[in-house]
Amino acid sequence: MTTQIKSVTQDELNQVTALFNQYMIFYKKESNPNKYRTYLKERLDNQEADIFIAYDEHQEAQGFVLNYTTFSSTSLGKIIVLNDLFVMPEHRKKGVAEALIARVKKFALERGAIRVDLSTAKDNFNAQALYEKIGFEQDAKFFSYSLRVE
Repeated sequence: MTTQIKSVTQDELNQVTALFNQYMIFYKKESNPNKYRTYLKERLDNQEADIFIAYDEHQEAQGFVLNYTTFSSTSLGKIIVLNDLFVMPEHRKKGVAEALIARVKKFALERGAIRVDLSTAKDNFNAQALYEKIGFEQDAKFFSYSLRVE
């Protein structure tokens, strides 16, 4: 199977929205394609995210990865945050996620980033195994915290 990775523009918005909707369902969120399309369109319009989509040889969308760019003051460098990664169940274990991550790594190098960061659920063992296989290292020095402000 051949996987083609493409940078998402407005032309692919409907396809990436369908994938994003499935991603949100995977994370126990409601199905709401209109809401998610608006969110993704805003990220693209405002150049706040870089999204890549994977297609098979029949131009069927297999999965996507959404990235944000941030910075580290202590490292004095740019960081790519691999925020969302999703592959349709029927395309899993076929190298699609690896191809998407490889594209993110290339993107990070092109942008002069010093690293790619990501997080995943503590019980997402398949993802953890893949990330470690690729070379991601679990942070042993820092805990992550969040503060809800809404």
